[in-house]
Amino acid sequence: MRIIKRKKDIEAFVERNKEMGLKIGFAPTMGALHAGHISLYAAARKENDLVISSIFVNPTQFNNPEDLEKYPRDVESDLQLLRESGFVDAVYLPEIADLYPEGLATKNYDFGGLENEMEGKFRPGHFNGVGTVVEELFRQVKPDNAYFGDKDYQQLAIVKKLAAQVNPQISIHGVGIHREENGLAMSSRNQRLTADQRAAAKLIFETLNKVNDWFRIITVPEINRRVKAIFDAEKDMQLEYFEIADEETLQQTDFFYKDRSYRAFLVVFVGDVRLIDNLHLD
Repeated sequence: MRIIKRKKDIEAFVERNKEMGLKIGFAPTMGALHAGHISLYAAARKENDLVISSIFVNPTQFNNPEDLEKYPRDVESDLQLLRESGFVDAVYLPEIADLYPEGLATKNYDFGGLENEMEGKFRPGHFNGVGTVVEELFRQVKPDNAYFGDKDYQQLAIVKKLAAQVNPQISIHGVGIHREENGLAMSSRNQRLTADQRAAAKLIFETLNKVNDWFRIITVPEINRRVKAIFDAEKDMQLEYFEIADEETLQQTDFFYKDRSYRAFLVVFVGDVRLIDNLHLD
């Protein structure tokens, strides 16, 4: 597995492999890797000749400086996990100057309103930060296929919109949520949970499954009330938001229409750790 640390080197590496006609798969990460990330590379391995990873903690997508400071970082452990997987051919470890040569400024994007829903309401500017770094990574890595997890479903939708606008030659693939044994969605932030918090956080997935049981049987306002009551009863958890949204537009709904697909989105603070999850409703 090759380690690449400079923009000029990743561009030269990609160019050489493109000249040989190799198909490139790519999944960018912010490190603190786990089995969920590895599932992205497993999917990429099946569909590409060359698989590239990147590790970069992107400052512009953090609204809370303390959250950025606390974000777990262990590059050596990440590299070992990637080596052991056997799925990845090269890892790009850029510095800030490689991706932001003119300083930490973000572009302003029009994602058709997707950026204003859910995470956009609570983390203003977040998706401009995501778009800026992903667009630059795509420019340097030039993948044929790129892979993102369904756990960040709104981000996946944003990246699809971004690629359609500026990188239409890249196919964007969503990969299903990888879960711990108790159902908790795997996340780099889980490293910050105590053992008791990690065990208690299974309530998030359990609640989403209850929502799926209630889907189309009781009204959306009643589902909202029940979910709020579940977390109001938990002294160590704080519900930031719960929404049932149209899977295409991501707009919150208050009624189930027969011809539409819906997904439940849940964001909860467990202690000071912000956890997100979602579930397709069927």
